[in-house]
Amino acid sequence: MSGRRLLFAAALFGLPACSAPVRQPAPVSLRAEDEAFLEDLSRRSFLYFAEQSDPGTGLVLDRARADGSQMDEAHRYVASSAATGFGLTAFCIAAGRGWLPREEAAVRARRALEFFAGKAAHERGWFYHWLDSRTGERVWNSEISSIDTALLLGGVLTAKQCFAGYPEIGALSDKIYSRLDFRWMLNGDPALLSHGWKPESGFLKFRWDTHAESMLLYLLGLGSPTSPLTRASWLAWKRPVVSYGGFTYISGAPPLFIHQYSQAWVDFRGTDDGGIDWFENSRLATRANRAMCLDLAQRFPGYGPELWGITASDGPSGYVAWGGPPATPDIDGTVVPCGPGGSLMFAPDLALPALKAMKAYGGGKAYGKYGFADAFNPATGWVDTDVLGIDAGITLLSAENLRGGSVWKWFMANKEIKAGLPAAGVKVAGKN
Repeated sequence: MSGRRLLFAAALFGLPACSAPVRQPAPVSLRAEDEAFLEDLSRRSFLYFAEQSDPGTGLVLDRARADGSQMDEAHRYVASSAATGFGLTAFCIAAGRGWLPREEAAVRARRALEFFAGKAAHERGWFYHWLDSRTGERVWNSEISSIDTALLLGGVLTAKQCFAGYPEIGALSDKIYSRLDFRWMLNGDPALLSHGWKPESGFLKFRWDTHAESMLLYLLGLGSPTSPLTRASWLAWKRPVVSYGGFTYISGAPPLFIHQYSQAWVDFRGTDDGGIDWFENSRLATRANRAMCLDLAQRFPGYGPELWGITASDGPSGYVAWGGPPATPDIDGTVVPCGPGGSLMFAPDLALPALKAMKAYGGGKAYGKYGFADAFNPATGWVDTDVLGIDAGITLLSAENLRGGSVWKWFMANKEIKAGLPAAGVKVAGKN
């Protein structure tokens, strides 16, 4: 058994921690045809953020029509904090790859940072889940959201390092981050953060108490320059173990995105969290998701070795937080491209063939201006009319990390994150 698997087994089964050193994995080598495919998918995904961000505020729309046509009135001006975090990172990728002149990309990023630093509605530095893209005001009676603010901060801190030659970007990023009152979001609990707060009713009853996409949130809190959390917050959330199809790993909620979002920014490669290798954990979760889809093919023949992937997405009847394993009962044969798309950085051997098959599906009917439609169902022929910003975003960021690790490099260069990992007790390769 490798040192990595011994470390993982120690966490799962209470074995003594392996004394093997933590090592950085070797970079993945891609074939020219894979690079060409990822370049096309990434540029299309980036176009979503280039076209679907408000020219005045920089806020990114929550969703848009896959063909770029105008949304209905109810969704036309609804932006999300999380989508804007992905968008800020997307402009960094565009600058790095020469899709936009660096100065133009910096201007676009600064516009959003200026808005969040000085104009967007907030409470103790925390932002609303959904905002009016033109004004930054709350829409849909949404909550002040701790996780959506954290995903926004992923983009804020990435932009700070990517555009390090622009002092105003660094100053705005610092203002947004330092204003966050993490201790207030504890709402009296010694360790666990609340999901959010509403002005009408106060704090939401739910807390980030189980493994989820909230690893990013807790690391931001541990590294906070003004109201840092303690290691107790990192240790307090539960780590339930799932075994499926020969894969054993830690997992909380069913959607696969819980294994992807934090690691779009946080580089857990070559780290040891008390015996847990979170990068390996996400790799195993991806493989288990594919194995589940192959088992579901008995009921939904559209699933197969190259048409797999179930995570929260649109479905024929609306947005559904489906996933697994174990498979949620609402699964209806829908395939979600950002499932494998968001796992490109973990499992390119499985994700690349899946995405290529999805691009070819129906002669390209699920692949268009912004890359993939949010979801489609090969059994019924249904194809979503929309693209979601967070789903285009996780695909773009994961592809970029696979291709060169740029997002990881930018985000991990922040001193607060460098402080947050050891504060959590996470050992980093070469720093033990």
